[in-house]
Amino acid sequence: MPINVPYSMPAREILENENIFLMDDKRAATQDIRPLNILILNLMPEKEKTETQLLRLLSNSPLQVNVQFLRTETYESKNASRSHLEQFYKTFSQIKDHRYDGMIITGAPIEHLPFEQVGYWNELTEIMDWSINHVTSVLHICWGAQAALYYHYGIGKYQLPQKLTGIFNHQLQNATVKLLRGIDDEFLAPHSRYTEVFEDEVLACEDLILLSSSKEAGPFIMMSKDEKHVMITGHIEYEALTLAEEYQRDITKGIACDIPKDYFPGNNPNNKPVNRWRSQAYLLFSNWLNYYVYQETPYQWK
Repeated sequence: MPINVPYSMPAREILENENIFLMDDKRAATQDIRPLNILILNLMPEKEKTETQLLRLLSNSPLQVNVQFLRTETYESKNASRSHLEQFYKTFSQIKDHRYDGMIITGAPIEHLPFEQVGYWNELTEIMDWSINHVTSVLHICWGAQAALYYHYGIGKYQLPQKLTGIFNHQLQNATVKLLRGIDDEFLAPHSRYTEVFEDEVLACEDLILLSSSKEAGPFIMMSKDEKHVMITGHIEYEALTLAEEYQRDITKGIACDIPKDYFPGNNPNNKPVNRWRSQAYLLFSNWLNYYVYQETPYQWK
């Protein structure tokens, strides 16, 4: 997919070095096609890393994609420069009169807080309400998935006795759903969180379909029956070294944590981990873009 990325965005150079097909506004304007417009609400602290991860996965399709990053107005990020946010991000008040073909709501390291105590919770719920009539399909990741399950379907999150971190095996629960086309019956994906949702509560919700789960990590991929919402409780967008960076960060901060499960070769943090979930991540994002965004969105929003 030729993905339209601002020329000065830091992710651009990284992705070009990986031979990802990128274009800028000038070239995009010469193509007489209707691009998909994707909105990304980036709640992760290290904005630039998340930008690169998501743009990489959105690139694997023949569709042209325009991406707009969104930040919160009620909370200012402490880990991203103001100039970066002002140059590449908009706020909800700036985009609320627009419509988007797809939207991604990322995770956030705030699981210890009840949802209502999150500083931008009211703003997030306003955005989630707005998305119902202004976005064709929304993909929610990790804490973003838990927030969607809670707000839209009344399914709560529960504290784990210790951080769930590592690479876990997952099984398909409903292989006939389009989102899972081409996905292996069993596949690996990263998780990094302190809370969980209960599978029995997901199964009891008549508006949800459980698509994939893990015996150790619990429900992984869920979708609303109206295909409006996709929830992923893990971080399939992570790069090979992301969990290692998080582990070293926790160790440096003096946080007691286990070595990420089944991640470092030989369970030795001195050994460089490898990416064993990349193909599933590309396919999952490509399926979402194709079947739930491109195939469903109107050519011209009214």
